[in-house]
Order: sequence, then structure tokens, then C-alpha cells
Amino acid sequence: MIAGLELGGTKCVAVLGDADGTIIERVSVPTTDPDTTLTALEAVLDRWRFEGIGIAAFGPLDLDRASPTHGDLAATPKPGWTGARLLGRFRDRYGVPTAIQTDVEGAALAEGRWGAATGLADHVYITIGTGVGIGAIVRGQPVGGVMHGEAGHMRVGRAGGDGFSGVCPFHGDCLEGLVSGPAIGARTGLAGSDVPADHPVWDAVVAELAAALHNLVLTLAPARIAIGGGVFAGRPELFAPLRAALVESLAGYGRTAMWAATIDTRVGPPGLGDLAGPMGAIAVGLGALGR
Repeated sequence: MIAGLELGGTKCVAVLGDADGTIIERVSVPTTDPDTTLTALEAVLDRWRFEGIGIAAFGPLDLDRASPTHGDLAATPKPGWTGARLLGRFRDRYGVPTAIQTDVEGAALAEGRWGAATGLADHVYITIGTGVGIGAIVRGQPVGGVMHGEAGHMRVGRAGGDGFSGVCPFHGDCLEGLVSGPAIGARTGLAGSDVPADHPVWDAVVAELAAALHNLVLTLAPARIAIGGGVFAGRPELFAPLRAALVESLAGYGRTAMWAATIDTRVGPPGLGDLAGPMGAIAVGLGALGR
């Protein structure tokens, strides 16, 4: 049994699962201040028996194993959470192997174990919701160096005529600043679910997301890109124009013609649907056990 903790900006999910990907129990708590939230999660874990813990959290995180703050939250826009101790807190309390990873890298690991990327060594998971997170798996391992990747904040080519300044408090019109849920709300003045399917905002979202996918294909060479999160979950009609825009952008360069021929299987929703996040925490926990 593995205890998984998926820490999100609005809610946190504790799951108890096994190596086969079966979820035994799932409990959600609201994300408020760190002590209240983490104490509520501990109350859930105190009822369970497990061999390891996996934490898949919003970030940015300190994932440098040589750092004295390894496993803590780094400077984050989430009020009150900068410096919150995550890995050490749960490892010390329960005394079992414990690992931490970003929520999107966790979801990518889950997609590789049980989802649409099963059997693939190189793939990408993207979530588009309150923010934009991108988790990349290369040769079976999450991509990271002195810090974890934040490709959701990459600069991308703008759609023709799009003068929107973006909503990212750090970068303005980075990818997150252009296509996230808050960005779409700022562009339209509407809640995401209320934006009509024929609204011109989707043309800009598709063009600018396709520019990001172009960069990912040509830098990481993934076999598949899964796109989840609240923005795309209810908009399956966006995949067809997104695929077409990506094929046009790649322009047959090198072996990208292979992508054009198989684009419907290369870019699509996560195989695990909205379970990719919680299952990501289980996948991270299995990694703590070396499995």
C-alpha cells in the first residue's frame, strides 16, 4: 500500500493505493494555510497502513537533494506557503520511505505506468487550469537539474493580432499568462465554462499552445503529449485544431512528418483522465520504494 498526497492550489487529495494502480480510498481537503491543510492530511493518513508515501505538489519546489531545504516549497505565489516543509514533515512523522515531485511530473509518471503513455520512455503531461504545468519524462525519468522545469512559463510565438498582455505576475505573456483559466477569463470577462465554443479566444489559445508544443517536440522529442486540466477537460473540440496547428508549425522538418502521420495518437487527453493527479502521487510513492 502507498499513501499518495496530491497538493493543489484549491484542494489537496489523499489517496491510498497499490502498485497496480487501484485506489482503495480517496479523501479531499481544502487548501488553506499550510498547518491547517497538512494537519488535515495527517489525520487521514493516521487511519491508514502503508509502506511508503508519495507527494505530488504544486510548486515551485526545492528538489535539490543536496539542499538543506530539499522537499520544501520555494518562493510561490500561493500566499503563506513559501518555505512550507513537506517532504521532511511526512517522512519524520511516519518513518517510511517518502518521495516528492511536482504535481505535473507525478501525473506524467502515472501516465507512463498506467495511462496513455504506458510503455513509452519519452512523453509529456500538460495541465492547463489555474496555471499551466508541464511535466516531461525523458528516458523514463523526470527532467530536472538544479531546479525542476517550469516550461509552463516559456515564451511562445503570439497569435497574429493578439495583443493581450497576459496575466502571469512574473512574466506577463508567458504561456501560463496567455492560455490558463485566469488568462481566458481576463481575455473574455467570462468564466471558462461560459465561454462559447465559437469565441475567437480559442483561436489565440490554440495558436499559442501549438507554439509551445512545437518547442517541446523539437527539444524533448516526446512520443506523446497528454493535455489535461480544467481548461481542456470540457473542451475536447480543441484537440483537432490544436493538432492541425502543430502539424503546420512543424512544417515537416526532419522526422516530424512522423508526427503529422500519427498526430491523433501523439497529442490527446490523459489516459487516466482526472485521476492522473492522484495516481501521480502513488507513482511518486512507488519510486520511494524503488519500484
